[in-house]
Amino acid sequence: MYNVMIVDDEQEIRQGIRLKVDWEALGLRIAGEASNGKEALELLEQEPCDIVITDMNMPVMDGLSFLEACRRLDPGICLIVVTGYEDFQYAHAAVRHQARHYLLKPVARDELTDALVKVKTELDKEVEDARRAKDMEWQLSRYYKELRDGFLLQLARGGAEEPGGRLERAKRFGLEAWNEGAVWFVSAGLLERSEGEESRPARQFRLPFELLCRELAERREDAVLIFRDEHYPGLIHAIVRGDKGQAHAYMDELRGAVRSHLGFEPTIGIGEAVTGFAQWREGFSTALLSWHLSEGNGRQTDRPSEEPAFLPEEKLQLLHRVLKKGELETFGRLVMESLVEAQQYSRTMLVKTIFRLHLAIESFAEQAGAPFDGKDSLWLRPDVALQLRTPELAADHLRKLAGSVVDRLGERGEDAEISVIEASRAYIDENYMYELNLTSLAEKFNYNPSYFSELFKAKTGKTFIGYVSDVRMGHAAKLLTETSLGLWDISELTGFSNPSYFSSRFKRMYGLSPSEYRQRPSEKNDSELPKK
Repeated sequence: MYNVMIVDDEQEIRQGIRLKVDWEALGLRIAGEASNGKEALELLEQEPCDIVITDMNMPVMDGLSFLEACRRLDPGICLIVVTGYEDFQYAHAAVRHQARHYLLKPVARDELTDALVKVKTELDKEVEDARRAKDMEWQLSRYYKELRDGFLLQLARGGAEEPGGRLERAKRFGLEAWNEGAVWFVSAGLLERSEGEESRPARQFRLPFELLCRELAERREDAVLIFRDEHYPGLIHAIVRGDKGQAHAYMDELRGAVRSHLGFEPTIGIGEAVTGFAQWREGFSTALLSWHLSEGNGRQTDRPSEEPAFLPEEKLQLLHRVLKKGELETFGRLVMESLVEAQQYSRTMLVKTIFRLHLAIESFAEQAGAPFDGKDSLWLRPDVALQLRTPELAADHLRKLAGSVVDRLGERGEDAEISVIEASRAYIDENYMYELNLTSLAEKFNYNPSYFSELFKAKTGKTFIGYVSDVRMGHAAKLLTETSLGLWDISELTGFSNPSYFSSRFKRMYGLSPSEYRQRPSEKNDSELPKK
């Protein structure tokens, strides 16, 4: 809905213009009227309008002066000139000040409506062009890419479920279409090699390897996504949309490019085809397993993708519920059933099932606020699954692992509480742009909300609301300095539904309004910290 102002010194003419148009049907609203240019300017300063319909021959401030003042006040305002004089001076002034239309009195209903329809169409196009320009800037910004890569990693590791839902988040990054149709996860890394007498450590080529992977993905436009996982510093992960042939085509192109430009032989693993964000964890884990099965001989493998899954999502959820209740005997029985069934199929299937069960326990530990350290984390020690050669050995290992998690949760001592708060802070840092509340976070970690509130403040020195606000404001400051996004966009992207509230909170924290903060020299912005 666009705002319109009518300016004419005759009340009857203003009323006539009002009655000649079905304003609401056109998507327009009469925001004000004025009897001369001076009065109109005062109103425009209080409430900007998109369209001004003005007479030229008026007292106090005539139409010529008013057009000039309007352009100074708002260069983008749409002007429609209505006059009773077919005067060259007026027509020339209208053209000079880029009036959209020049109409002679008495104005016919159809003539006025047609002019307004054309102006509204032009405004719609300008708004859409501006929106697209902002979207393009946002998509190309480094901040956007960081957020998107983080979201992809969350999906791949089975997170991003709450708050807001996966699809809501995906829409922010233009990824909602990836929830439909099959995708293939591909994990790739460099093998160490020597050329002549000089050794070339692969870790020194991680950055060019990543850049090469991303460049090849960009050539395929919307068919390949790239992300990293800090638990695997030497690996780059790709998500390929389409059939298996497209995934293999990307891998073949990557292998050739790495050999040609970096002089290394890449190790590549491809996972099973999965459909829907809820299954991406499965696809990612099978790609990692495939990569580890192939590591050491430099060849590609996709054997796991040819085997059935013995651990559907329903069973993994059941294992989570059993662990939450501390029923280790039931957990052990369910695990043993899955392992025996997998072994009967193949050795590879057994390894794959161990891998998934280990990840299920690790996921439960993270959600419960008792994450594994390096010695137990499968993300850091994926070889564990390959060393357990029988269902009995694997079941014993997994029961002990699950037992250690349940014991830590049962103790709930100071160390456990610190782990919970660290997990809570990490969760806030990842989800600050969505609605967050203390009650749901306390329930996530199985705490009473009142006790959790006191615990959070005791361990962090800040209230829950204060900590969330600090995180959001930090990201808002980054957006203000690194992009030209508007106040509305920044407030929405940092978890504030009301731009006015965001602006007042920002000024209270930094001592400057968002616009003032943005205009400061960059070095001052970089060093600025939220006030405590």
